Parts: sequence; C-alpha cells; structure tokens
Amino acid sequence: MSSSIAIIGTGLAGLSAAQALVNAGQTVQLFEKSRGSGGRMASRRSDGGTLDLGAQYFTARDRRFLETVRRWNSRGWVAEWAPNLYSFSAGQLSYSPDEQTRWVGTPRMSSITRALLGALPVQFTCRISEVFRGTRHWQLQDTDGENHGPFSQVIIATPAPQASALLAAAPKLAGAAASVAMEPTWAVAMGFSVPLDTPVEACFVQDSPLSWLARNRSKPGRNGAQDTWVLHASSAWSREHLDLPKEQVIEELHGAFAEMIGCAVPAPISSLAHRWLYARPVSSHEWGVLADADLGLYACGDWCLSGRVEGAWLSGQEAARRLLAHLQ
Repeated sequence: MSSSIAIIGTGLAGLSAAQALVNAGQTVQLFEKSRGSGGRMASRRSDGGTLDLGAQYFTARDRRFLETVRRWNSRGWVAEWAPNLYSFSAGQLSYSPDEQTRWVGTPRMSSITRALLGALPVQFTCRISEVFRGTRHWQLQDTDGENHGPFSQVIIATPAPQASALLAAAPKLAGAAASVAMEPTWAVAMGFSVPLDTPVEACFVQDSPLSWLARNRSKPGRNGAQDTWVLHASSAWSREHLDLPKEQVIEELHGAFAEMIGCAVPAPISSLAHRWLYARPVSSHEWGVLADADLGLYACGDWCLSGRVEGAWLSGQEAARRLLAHLQ
C-alpha cells in the first residue's frame, strides 16, 4: 500500500492543510471523530432551523486569508453579516455599531468546511486514540482498536489537549500542546413562536452569565418559522457550571437573557444546549504550527495562533507549507 498523509480532525485547520497539500499533488486521508466536518464551525439542525452553536462569525485581517475569503464569497460560501450590534455592561443595554467587517458561512457556518472537504477521503465517527511509528511509517489506532496506515506524515488538527495526547511520539511537541489552556463555553439556542420585540440582532455582554447573543435570522441565508437566538455563556460561568445538566443550563441562561434584552421574553418553544469543552485558548501564541519535520509529525489549530477562525486557517496553511518544504 502506498503511503499518504494522515490528517486528524476536519475543522478549518485540518481542511486548510488538506486543501493546500492536495493542491500540491499530495495524497491525504482525513479522520474525524464526529459525524460531520467543521469542528467548532459545525452547525446543528433544530426545530428552529439550522443553528451556528460554535463560531458565530469571523473576521479577516491577514492579506492571504482575506483573499481566500473573497474567493469563498464569490462562490457563495460566505457573506457579510452586518447586524444591529449592541453591548450590555453594568446593567445597561446600548447600541454599539462598529466598522468591523464580519463574515458568516451561508446558509450556515458549516457550509465553509463542507465545501472545503468536497470529495476528499474521510472516515467519520473514527476517534484516533494513538499515533505511533513503525520502522518507516506512521500508524494510527482508533478507539475501536483498528489500525490505519501506513502514512508518511501525520497532521494533528484537534484542540490542544487532544493533540497533546496524540503527540506522545514527540515529547517536546506534546509538552507545548499540553501547556495551552483552553476555555469552555456553554452554548444555548432557543426559539420563540412570536419575534421578540427588540432591535437587537447581536450583543457583546459583560457582567452577566452571558458573553454573547445573536438573532439567528439576522444572518444571511437563515430562515425559520421561529425567532431563534444563540446564547454563549461566559468562560467563567461555563467553568463554574461545567457539569450542570443541559436543562438547567437552558433555564439559567434563559433567565440571564430575559434580564438584559430589554423586552418581554416568554418561555421558548424549542431549546437545546451544547457544551464546548475546548472553545478557545486562554491566550494567543505565535507558533503557527508545532512541527517535527524529521519525524513527519505536525500539529495545527487556532490555538497555535490567535484562537480565531482566521488563526485556524493560517495554522493549517503553515502546517502544509512546512511539510511540503521538508519533502522537497
């Protein structure tokens, strides 16, 4: 069997690396523990329509990423989102417009990663538990005990705590990944039969269990019979209530939402909660990628840079660049 490059994780970092490698003529095989691609850019179907429970939007500051986003826009994968933006602080809700250009996938955030995945070979619902090296090549073992390989190179594109466990063959890389602290976030979506009487479409929240909220229908391409909102709890509240039952998380965040939104908020007719255990890194880094080119082992992700969507894409590009440079 001819060897290829294994990529563990089909979030934006892994797919960014995969696209760059395939464009350079390399063969890749992707592995994903979930049923679909996207990682924290994944979307969820609900009674209230399709919801973005993870990344709410993204910005483009790096020239290379901005050029890429413009290409995505021309293909219909993304669109600009200019919501009525508010802020809530010290008990006050205030209109807070800014000049920031915000992008969202259309008609859902996962549209981007689905388009990037395309027809690339991927094994879903396959959780890789070990990455080990034979005499010449890498082998992967999943939690069902099955082996996958051989692979000449491996790119690990998972959150830092998960990457650390898979980097055992490169202790220095494993140690670097283990040093990255990541914050959790509880996300709640709730739908209402009658639109809430508020001009708010997005809001940054302080001094509350919440940190962010967005009106789903304000985003391009989002339709639904319900007025659906996505709420993100603050990292501090999420840490403190990490193991709270989902029903109670929904109840408490519904109460916090009702207190700050400035209008009557009835009981939702639909609701769901999702816990992002590794939502974002506590601080940014400048690694770009963790790499042992001699071993053929790489780790990438938003945690290698800014923690933003842009950082995930740039980190995947850097992983591919370093790998290709070593092959030349």
